[in-house]
Amino acid sequence: MEHIVTVQDVVTAFASDLEPTDAELDAIEREAPLIDAELELLDVQIELLDRPVNEVDSRRLRRARRKVLAAHVEVANHGTADGERDAA
Repeated sequence: MEHIVTVQDVVTAFASDLEPTDAELDAIEREAPLIDAELELLDVQIELLDRPVNEVDSRRLRRARRKVLAAHVEVANHGTADGERDAA
């Protein structure tokens, strides 16, 4: 009978390579306002799933959508200024 064992050395040998690089951390930091805006939009959408939408709710939804669009523009413009975007 053959024993099945885990190979811990292989699993943990590259643990240092799994950490994000400084460039990746900077990209996450730049996109944090977009992530926050998308989470806020998602929160509003979830709240509106089980009730009829009134005027105040529709304003909140529009405001959250505009905030996401503005954050997208900011991230896109920042990427273009740093030369990080593709030329496509």
